[in-house]
Amino acid sequence: MTPDDRETARHVSLALFALATGGFAIGTTEFVTMGLLPQIADGVHISIPTAGHVIAAYALGVVVGAPVIAALGARTGRKRLLLGLVAVFVVGNVLSAVASSYEFLLAARFLSGLPHGAFFGIGAVVGASMVAPDRRARAVSMTMVGLPVANIIGVPLTTLLGQQLGWQVPFLAVGVLGLLTLVAVWFWVPPQAVGSDVNIRSELSALARPQVWMALLVGMVGFGGMFATYSYITPTMTELAGFSESAVTIVLAVYGVGMTVGTVLGGRLADRWLMGSVYGGLVAVAVVLGTFGWLAQSRAGALIAVFAMGCSASILVPALQTRLMDVAHEGQSLAASLNHSTLNIANALGAWLGGVVLAAGYGYEWPSRLGAALAVAGLILAVISGLMERRGSTQVLA
Repeated sequence: MTPDDRETARHVSLALFALATGGFAIGTTEFVTMGLLPQIADGVHISIPTAGHVIAAYALGVVVGAPVIAALGARTGRKRLLLGLVAVFVVGNVLSAVASSYEFLLAARFLSGLPHGAFFGIGAVVGASMVAPDRRARAVSMTMVGLPVANIIGVPLTTLLGQQLGWQVPFLAVGVLGLLTLVAVWFWVPPQAVGSDVNIRSELSALARPQVWMALLVGMVGFGGMFATYSYITPTMTELAGFSESAVTIVLAVYGVGMTVGTVLGGRLADRWLMGSVYGGLVAVAVVLGTFGWLAQSRAGALIAVFAMGCSASILVPALQTRLMDVAHEGQSLAASLNHSTLNIANALGAWLGGVVLAAGYGYEWPSRLGAALAVAGLILAVISGLMERRGSTQVLA
């Protein structure tokens, strides 16, 4: 490797680190709210179930913000757009920290969620553009690795801060992380000129491609299975495995380690065989969820199952993100951003279906079995997508 090559590699690594730092901040603010619901409820004088709407407001911001920002920002330079997204993220979290009423907090969390999907989507496009074609998925995985690392470090630490110093402190801490991300992106992410043919219409053209919709459906259905299990992870661990509630934090950290390993591994696998890693990831999710209820009957088995669930599901993320960028053609930013909208829809879908199973009187081993069926459904959709591609079905919808 020549000195110039080493310098280029260093610049790429710093840019990916800057994007991963943003992912770490986003992951922290997204999940810390779940661990502080009682404190938030007391702080703004509402019930805990009502406080759950704060989580929903953030998710709604993700679903709405990802496609709207990616499309409307098509003519904006990607670095400038990333800086704007991080700035909005900082403002949203600071406003969350100073909120004194339920309505104000709801609006602040919605604002905080708006940049989420667009940041990851546009960050993935930027990361992939800086490396050779055979390393794109690996670069995409590096832009996302901050999210699972947040589950290992960021969420436990900020939850502890919130419990000891007040629920507002974690949002201020995330605001500081956002400012650090702003500086890192400013200095380390290279400017990227926008082509004259890139505009709102070219981004929206992704929505006319059947393969884009197939990839989004695969993610929504496949990840819905994982969320059907993860949404009820605390009672599952306490009821089936016999963990105390305080020990669930360790369980969640194990899940975060699995996510991190899966994200890094998924990028490497996707560079070798993109659709194969999609198929393999969905098979792994189906197997893990199919055996989850049995493994979770013991503490050791539960930890293995939780790690495997985080790892298998995260293998899919860089593969699906890269797949969307491939099939979207001119609309890469929109398609990559939509991936995170569908993941939040999968979160809501999985949580609802898992709740239906529990409300019907089945035990906590059953949401994962439903999840396995959803993973199989996602696999069927992925195979259909692959067959469509093999037969040359790449036309756009009229």
